[in-house]
Amino acid sequence: MSLQFRHATEADLPRIVEIYNTTIAGRMVTADTAPVTVESRLPWFHAHNSTHRPLWMIDDDGSNVGWMSFQSFYGRPAYNGTVEVSIYLDETARGKGLGKKILQHAITVAPEFGVQTLLGFIFAHNEPSLKLFMNMGFEEWAHLPEIAVLDGVERSLKILGRKI
Repeated sequence: MSLQFRHATEADLPRIVEIYNTTIAGRMVTADTAPVTVESRLPWFHAHNSTHRPLWMIDDDGSNVGWMSFQSFYGRPAYNGTVEVSIYLDETARGKGLGKKILQHAITVAPEFGVQTLLGFIFAHNEPSLKLFMNMGFEEWAHLPEIAVLDGVERSLKILGRKI
């Protein structure tokens, strides 16, 4: 498996939304509770750029398997060197070890984008993602107890961090 990372274009946004929406029902990955639309994600898409806050499409042998993004943390200039990394995989690509390769790519290229700190915002009940990040050298930096409610169930959020 040879993954290729390319900067997303607006033409990729329907695919990004399609993958994202497949994660909502599982209540493990996102705090969105209903599918999002391409139109609703346009501002988010335009907040990314190839020089500072990239959004990548991830292809394997010419077929898209997911996407990854760096998103600004807290929106203040003093935090410019810190980003939240998000990884979303197509349902057919999950559980195959791709997350490790993708997260390693994020770690490797972070300095090219002026990033010194990577953060992962992960629900405490999302054990596969927590394990992935911890195995890649991230540490738990915060535990926010029961701050989200998904289908009437209070859920905690962990913030994992890694200095580059």
